[in-house]
Amino acid sequence: MKELSEWLAHCERLHPKTIDMGLERVRAVARRLGLRFEGAVVTVAGTNGKGSTCAMLEAIALQAGWRTGLYTSPHLVHFEERCRIGGDIVKPEALVPHFERVEAARQGETLTYFEFTTLAILSLLANTALDLVILEVGLGGRLDAVNVVDADCAIITSVDIDHVEYLGPDRESIGREKAGILRAGKPAIVSDPVPPASVLAHAEAIGADLWLLGRDFNFSGDKQQWNWAGRGRRYAGLAYPALRGANQLLNASGVLAAFEALRQRLPVPAQAIRNGLAMVELPGRFQIVPGQPTLVLDVAHNPHAMATLVANLDAMGYFPTTHAVFGAMFDKDLAAMLARMGPLADRWYFTDLPTPRAASAQSLLATWQALPGRRDVPASIHASPEDALRAAVATAESTDRILVFGSFYTVGGVLQHGVPRLTAPHLG
Repeated sequence: MKELSEWLAHCERLHPKTIDMGLERVRAVARRLGLRFEGAVVTVAGTNGKGSTCAMLEAIALQAGWRTGLYTSPHLVHFEERCRIGGDIVKPEALVPHFERVEAARQGETLTYFEFTTLAILSLLANTALDLVILEVGLGGRLDAVNVVDADCAIITSVDIDHVEYLGPDRESIGREKAGILRAGKPAIVSDPVPPASVLAHAEAIGADLWLLGRDFNFSGDKQQWNWAGRGRRYAGLAYPALRGANQLLNASGVLAAFEALRQRLPVPAQAIRNGLAMVELPGRFQIVPGQPTLVLDVAHNPHAMATLVANLDAMGYFPTTHAVFGAMFDKDLAAMLARMGPLADRWYFTDLPTPRAASAQSLLATWQALPGRRDVPASIHASPEDALRAAVATAESTDRILVFGSFYTVGGVLQHGVPRLTAPHLG
């Protein structure tokens, strides 16, 4: 196989399950690959805020002159978005030899799509001269494929209810899974302001160097700027991160704590922090695209992320009508998400998504219609996110806003041909 697309199709056929929790298979193949990382490794787990945290780590390190490698998942449009070297998305052809390496090392071991592709990207990162390797956990932590790599520093962002069938029904059991990325004697940064007791207990049990928000580091701010203080270091008068949203200071605070914990190995000057936060970008995280109407893209796909999205939308000011394009996986708490967004959405456009795990547009509509006390607002169903967005644009006035949210497939679906710049037909 010469093309990345052929390898990805091969990975999809290997295992009967999409998710098969357990590290034995991945660990065996990783051993045969001989994965070794020269640079510092930071692993990031959490329910929400992982992607933003990884993006800020990368942006600041790049500004400090360090060579970075980043692995995140899932992707929005193209698979290769999952890996960046020096801030640039890798070329598909750069990944192919590492898929070949994994196939050779597999020796008949059955790997899921996620496990195989993760190992291929880890192989690429291990074979590139890097100062900092940033690994985003896909699901949970303890049994996630990236956890075959020992982190020099672990960050746990917010912990909330999601993926209950794999991680457990409450924050304590989910916290235990996420705490699996911590390592004895290594910094463990917890940026959740009210972390589950299970995270703290595990950190103590293994002897991790626990950094808690409010104890080991904290932040304060006003409308113009914010300040951070950690163990023996302070930053004052910082500009707000370029990523929008009220929760970004929590994420940024954890990032600064990680750099403080790694200071001996990876020193970062204050100017790199200022520049990195000012320049960081992350598509699909409360991404506002100027136009007429305004377009908002957000991959919020659980009730906790939805609450943050609602707060951020409220802070945008007044729009006559909010058009909501929504598609999500059937195993999510769809009723809770729709109820949370209900008061803000004046018109719904439910969409099918190109994956068997997706809830159908028809079932989303039925869930919405079954909600108690909902407002009687128009709702329609569509075959794809692009179709749904087209319908919203055709209906919207130039002063309205269109929100595209839910699954990565939903947001990625409207980004297939680049970022849409909207012009409503009703410009008068």
